[in-house]
Amino acid sequence: MKNFKLFVAVLFVLIGTKMTANAQATATSTATARIVTPISIVKNVNLDFGNVAVTSVGGTVIMSPAGIRSVTGGLTLPVITGTVTAASFAVAGEGSYTYAITLPAAATTITSGVNTMTVNTFTSSPTPTGTLSAGGAQTLTVGATLNVNASQAPGTYISGSGFDVTVNYN
Repeated sequence: MKNFKLFVAVLFVLIGTKMTANAQATATSTATARIVTPISIVKNVNLDFGNVAVTSVGGTVIMSPAGIRSVTGGLTLPVITGTVTAASFAVAGEGSYTYAITLPAAATTITSGVNTMTVNTFTSSPTPTGTLSAGGAQTLTVGATLNVNASQAPGTYISGSGFDVTVNYN
């Protein structure tokens, strides 16, 4: 009878061990990562509104990202325009990736001696996102609005600190 009790006790231990082993499972996974080319932006050409003639009435010069100017108010665009360009930037990074474009939200001031004007309402092409080519490049152009005061003093107006354009992968 002792042997039978011992047999039953061993049997319960074995059955309990088998049941415990079947109640657990394990799987293995690998970890991976892909390092991509960092996105970059380099200025190629500055934004230049060209020559503007002003009267006693102020106005605006609107430069499109395509480099096309239009005016409002008492401004005219002389036939001899000087350099007229939208800002141009080279964006580079991982081929076929998309990126977000952040343009200045605040106006920037341009000065000639003590005289000032503001530049605001920045626009870009592409907008609001761009897509890098398969080779990882795209040209980004930026236009804006120049606010010219009535009887604005003649001079060459330049922004001291410029304006920032930021790109980030989506």
